[in-house]
Amino acid sequence: MLHELLRLHIFGQVIPIYGYGFMLVVAFIACVQAGQWLARRMGIDPELVVNAVLVGLVSGIIGARICSVLESWREYTAGRSIWGAIVNVINIREGGLTFYGGLLLATPCCIAYAWWNKVPIRRGMDLVAPVLMIGLGFGRIGCFLNGCCYGEQCDLPWGVRFPYYSYAYVEQFDQGKLMPPPPLLAETSRHTLELAPPDSPQIQADVSLRSLAEQSKSLPVQPTQLYSAFTAFLLAALLIAYLGLPHVDGRVFAVMLILEGIARYVLELIRVEPSVLNLNIGGEVYGLSISMILGGLIVVSGAIMWLMIGLLSSSRRANLAQLDPAL
Repeated sequence: MLHELLRLHIFGQVIPIYGYGFMLVVAFIACVQAGQWLARRMGIDPELVVNAVLVGLVSGIIGARICSVLESWREYTAGRSIWGAIVNVINIREGGLTFYGGLLLATPCCIAYAWWNKVPIRRGMDLVAPVLMIGLGFGRIGCFLNGCCYGEQCDLPWGVRFPYYSYAYVEQFDQGKLMPPPPLLAETSRHTLELAPPDSPQIQADVSLRSLAEQSKSLPVQPTQLYSAFTAFLLAALLIAYLGLPHVDGRVFAVMLILEGIARYVLELIRVEPSVLNLNIGGEVYGLSISMILGGLIVVSGAIMWLMIGLLSSSRRANLAQLDPAL
């Protein structure tokens, strides 16, 4: 985890550069470069890609934030005034984006942009599919630097122990999993079991507390952010390879939906996400997160899209054959 990459001192002002925000910038640049390269291969104007990526980025962030807020409403509003809740909701510098929310809003926005610029919709969607996975891969690295989207506790050799006051640390402290709790750090907050932020005056003024905070780590958890990043880059490579093979326009995007939906559902099994739906099957209760539900729906949508595109293509060939038997 590297929440802040560096701090810039400009005209006496300290400007922090967050790891998550930095990776969003990297993702944007990588998506533009990859999109323009694919556009040249597919006979699409590469200059349209820059604006398309920008449209997708802005609409995707808005959709992803809305979904994240709806998924964890209490975390954004608990103990805050109306204005404080609003500020917390729109503050995306430290993460808090749900990929599927971004996908659901960015997809129609990018389709509308393609239609406006007279780009073949299905071919444009095929171009977007691997670019989207590239952006997701870099975004998940940002999640790792930010410490969000972590997995369940584990005993694996590559389990990650996040630092004091990270999301994983605070959650494990609240659940009583960190035993014994760091009493000095807790007592700095009016002798309650609330943790003091590492930049609080109490900790900054006490060398021993600063040292204790630096030494305190969470229990090892699954680095699901890195799993997701690896999966996204792998899917991007597979989709680019599929683009180079004979295929019906639109099916690359359909394959992306199917594979990403399956991968995300499996990943959710080891992620720490709140359940929004509990299913009782054979006396066993299975909790489903919103990403699990959306992942399943996206797999179904991808399968339907694959079949519909095939039917439309067959119908079109049949109509052309009637007009010209030589076909």
